[in-house]
Amino acid sequence: SAYRLCTMRKLPFILARTLASGTGGSPVLPNMSEVRNRLRDIVGASTNWRDHVQAMQERKALHTLLAKRQEDLPPRRMKDSYLEVILPLGSQPEIREKYLNVHNSVRFGRILEDLDSLGVLICYTHTKQEMQPKSPLSIVTALVDKINLCKKIIYPDCDIKFTGNVSWVGKTSMEVKMHMLQLHDGDYSPVLDATFVMVARDPENKRPAFVNPLVPESPEEEEIFKQGELNKLRRIEFSTASLLKMAPTAEERNIVHQIFLNTLDTRQEGDGTVSFRSRKLPPNSVWMEDAKLKGLQICHPQERNIFNRIFGGFLMRKAFELGWATACSYGSSRPFIVSVDDIMFQRPVEIGSLLLLSGQVCYTEKNYIQVRVHSEVYDADTREHQTTNIFHFTFTSENEVPQVVPKTYGGKYPSMLYLDGKRHFAAIMKEI
Repeated sequence: SAYRLCTMRKLPFILARTLASGTGGSPVLPNMSEVRNRLRDIVGASTNWRDHVQAMQERKALHTLLAKRQEDLPPRRMKDSYLEVILPLGSQPEIREKYLNVHNSVRFGRILEDLDSLGVLICYTHTKQEMQPKSPLSIVTALVDKINLCKKIIYPDCDIKFTGNVSWVGKTSMEVKMHMLQLHDGDYSPVLDATFVMVARDPENKRPAFVNPLVPESPEEEEIFKQGELNKLRRIEFSTASLLKMAPTAEERNIVHQIFLNTLDTRQEGDGTVSFRSRKLPPNSVWMEDAKLKGLQICHPQERNIFNRIFGGFLMRKAFELGWATACSYGSSRPFIVSVDDIMFQRPVEIGSLLLLSGQVCYTEKNYIQVRVHSEVYDADTREHQTTNIFHFTFTSENEVPQVVPKTYGGKYPSMLYLDGKRHFAAIMKEI
């Protein structure tokens, strides 16, 4: 099982303890609302929706504080950005309900929101200049590279601790590694690890901006930094081999052809021929077109981030909840999240947008369900649709699930979607 084969390597936790040991004593840890307050202070964002235009105008003056070259910025260490944050579900029962689901465990969508906020604060901590109370940088989530879980249940009445730091830096981008642990019998045990990629932009969020270089200080840190480089190369390789750019491999073409043969209705037409058009569903299977759910969100000001766009964590929560519902209705039992990977934030979502979400089961294997959620905004004035995100979720069901079967090669519910789901699933299984 994915949960027995815990995805955590010991190295990040050894490093976390090392980084934490430099913080001295046992300080009172900030909670998630303090994280969001800190972010507002760093950016100078207004808490009042009516004042947001003025607040954003004031940020324009921060352009003069941007570095002209990365070399002009002081290098930073991993421990400089290391943060620990508490989610006191055990010690503060009044916050519990926001995180509670109907199964009396923690809503994973809320955890996605918290990870997104924490990742941004970690990056602001890495880039903080002592003499500047407000940061000239607009730091936004570019990509959720992966989130792997090693616990099936997150308990709603035990404290949670998040830790994280910047693990790799390019010229204008930063990789952040975060870990979530939950308190049981006096000890914090691992629940998940997450890798996000953040990008820094100018005060108006229009152009890339340079960030402080990162200097590893030990062999363990060298290893983590090197892994960040490998992650970047892996993402480029995965993107280059995308089915939108390159034909399927020979093995994948054989899989598609085999599916076609398995769904061909071999009963002959009146003239004795077998028709390509005549298809039948194999036993214990579901057509891909019958394995989908749709949702709509009106994007209200309440869901805005510090830059007055829709908060990326909110988008992730809504996409996850639709993905979960898609897996739940498909498997006819409660699904459990195993992994989230390759969430690309392609464009910001403006307040007032109509957000259309489409959940699709695109691959199944034994009791695993691979779900893809497509997110797009609809402009009522122009009647145009624009993709904002694609989300990939891997769930496990309590029972073995039917096989999902594509009907066409490249139509609305195509074999290409199936192969893309299979690729994502294979990458996850390799990890765990």
